Amino acid sequence: MSERPEHVSRTARGEPVTLLEAVAEALYEEMERDPDVVLLGEDIGAYGGAFKVTRGFLDRFGDRRVIDTPISEGGFTGAAAGAAHMGLRPVVEMQFMDFVSPAYDVLTNYIATSAYRGAGPLPLVVRGPVGGGNRGGPFHSQNVEMAFFHTPGLKIVYPSTPRDAKGLLKAAIRDDGPVIFEEHKGLYRAPGLREVLPDEDYVVPLGVARTAREGTDVTVVTYGAMVHRTLEAAQRLADDDGISLDVVDLRTLLPMDDEAIAASVRRTGRILVVHEDTRTGGIAGEVAMRVNELAFEWLDAPILRVTALDAPVPYAGPLEDHFLPSVDDIVEAARYLARY
Repeated sequence: MSERPEHVSRTARGEPVTLLEAVAEALYEEMERDPDVVLLGEDIGAYGGAFKVTRGFLDRFGDRRVIDTPISEGGFTGAAAGAAHMGLRPVVEMQFMDFVSPAYDVLTNYIATSAYRGAGPLPLVVRGPVGGGNRGGPFHSQNVEMAFFHTPGLKIVYPSTPRDAKGLLKAAIRDDGPVIFEEHKGLYRAPGLREVLPDEDYVVPLGVARTAREGTDVTVVTYGAMVHRTLEAAQRLADDDGISLDVVDLRTLLPMDDEAIAASVRRTGRILVVHEDTRTGGIAGEVAMRVNELAFEWLDAPILRVTALDAPVPYAGPLEDHFLPSVDDIVEAARYLARY
């Protein structure tokens, strides 16, 4: 048996872990725990993946469990579905989640409906990097959650911290249904975003939000990289204005933790939704409607949203910075709500 690769050994040594390393640890540990877990994706074997998440996995688990695929997202996602039907637990890596679109048909028409049609469990995870801020342009920077949010039968997960990334990915792999797992590439090796993780096996339950910061004046519902911009905005508002934000990190977008959102709104009476995805058809609209249904009588101000613009992700740096939600945008919106 080969030794563990360096990037999946830090937790055992008590060292802080990046989000990328947390994802790698989850995959490695689940493959050690369950021989039915297999990986499929472009360049994940000998090359170790575009972001080196699976570096060293081929030496440890062999080419029957770490499978390099052709550039055919629809084809290898369909193959993973067949493997799941036969009792395996495949994890599909999209080199960039932008390229999940060729697999949209098999994910929505076949995989998501499998249990409903009586075909039995279909344990399958489709994971990969999303998000802007890295000057990747329109083909390597998208957030794809809302392309699948309308599809019954799928779960959608989007962690913001190393601890959650590891625990949520383990939970997703063990789930008996299909899961879309988004990893913001800007968080993979983000400075300051390292955590010492529990050395024992743990999972973070799907469908449960967390309170990233407790507050009393304005609820902010967010996820992914925007959790960290929101926390920066919250500190600025606390220091400059004495405004207290209650920050809810969704973690799982589908199913959504309605009660966590409603409970926060009942405390604050105000809600701002922040997401990096584009504005029209973004998750803010769904959150707003659920608050309208569950906590309307507690609202003391209109529901606001801070989002990316309705455009493809620009390549030029200044344009991308303008396109993405900023800390200043969050501060301005939350300040307006607090003073409404």
